[in-house]
Amino acid sequence: MNKISHIVKREYITRVRKRSFIIMTIIGPVLFAAFMILPFWLTQLEDSGMKTIGVTEFSDDLRPVSSESSVFKDVIPENENLKFDYLNNVEYDDIENLIEHTDYYGILVIHQNLLSRKNGEVELFVKKQPSLGIESHITKSLENFVYDKNLLSINLSPEEIDALKPNIKLKTNKYDKGEFKEQKLVDVKRGIGYAAGFLIYFFIFFFGAQVMRGVVEEKTNRIIEVIITSVRPFQLMMGKISGIALVALTQFVAWVILTVGIYQFVQTSFLSNPVSPQTHEVVTDDLMNENVENSDNMTFAENGLENIFGLIHIGEYSYILGIFLFYFIFGYLLYGAMFAAIGSAVDSETDTQQFMLPVTIPLILSLFVLINAITNPEGQLVFWFSLIPFTSPVVMMARIPFNPPVSEVILSMSILVLTFLIITWLAGKIYRIGILMYGKKVTYRELLKWLKYKD
Repeated sequence: MNKISHIVKREYITRVRKRSFIIMTIIGPVLFAAFMILPFWLTQLEDSGMKTIGVTEFSDDLRPVSSESSVFKDVIPENENLKFDYLNNVEYDDIENLIEHTDYYGILVIHQNLLSRKNGEVELFVKKQPSLGIESHITKSLENFVYDKNLLSINLSPEEIDALKPNIKLKTNKYDKGEFKEQKLVDVKRGIGYAAGFLIYFFIFFFGAQVMRGVVEEKTNRIIEVIITSVRPFQLMMGKISGIALVALTQFVAWVILTVGIYQFVQTSFLSNPVSPQTHEVVTDDLMNENVENSDNMTFAENGLENIFGLIHIGEYSYILGIFLFYFIFGYLLYGAMFAAIGSAVDSETDTQQFMLPVTIPLILSLFVLINAITNPEGQLVFWFSLIPFTSPVVMMARIPFNPPVSEVILSMSILVLTFLIITWLAGKIYRIGILMYGKKVTYRELLKWLKYKD
């Protein structure tokens, strides 16, 4: 045991002193935040320049309509980046000339028979492909106008029209421990489940590969021949896996501390009107009742980040964190043992590809199931994959925020621990033989022979 502790210490100190570890520890929270937020931000990104769209209208007999006689004038609302100019008596053949010789971003053609058609169509002539936001803004505005106009045609007042537009909210009550409990902050819980599952996937893949790479390097440099004279192969394997596990935990804790620090810094330095404790309590109570509406003077950071950090009970966070650490540790140890066995069986990193596929397929598959799990955490597919030990570290984290039965969680944990012990024993048999074997191309049949050797 003392020898293993020395190996763990050596692996830990060697890796945390590396420049790459320090750099990734510092920029990791920024990169992770960018990975999570940037795709959503880019999908909503609009060109900040002002765009003016000319609007021309045609009657049912295809004659141009003046702006004074326009039915659709001022129907499409303008905003800070989009303006609509309603044109007078523009012929259809003049549109190309307007596009080429004016500064209009585009020309929108509306036919008045749009009011009498269920599936109407408008035309937008542009030089460049418009964004999805512009297209959606135009169509939704016209759809709402035509809908209201059709209702008015059957003698309904504006008040009666508003009354026909229901605002339905679904309140879910889940039966748990002999009583029904309202499910609140479902989207926040889905986000937490996805982030936790993805973090485990990332750490297993990243640090598991480090175990394999480290074994291959020591074997290639023949350092292993010196080390093996002092310790048993199994002790070396466990020391290397445990040491890198501590490195992963250190980096994770550092990321948590840095993330909280960055959040506090942004809140105090860049928010013009920080949320007071009293305001936070009011916002919390409102959101728990799902009655909050975004106000004009409340920023996303005030109304969003505060809620994510403050709305779920501390006890619930502690439970999720405890489960996360368990699956994080044992998921890594399970895959770390397999990666170590692969590294010991080959002479170079390029030779690892033939053995990587069976190991990585379950891990990659778990990421796809994770996406399904955040939308349907109680589905049969998610249930079984949360029990299978090769996928449970990732998939179960999507279920944990929704409080699955404790018996299922314990069963999943037990299967994972048992599988880890079996895989570690098998990996040790491969490691013991493969670590000192050079110059031979190892096959799956050869690995099976190694597993049959008696200790």
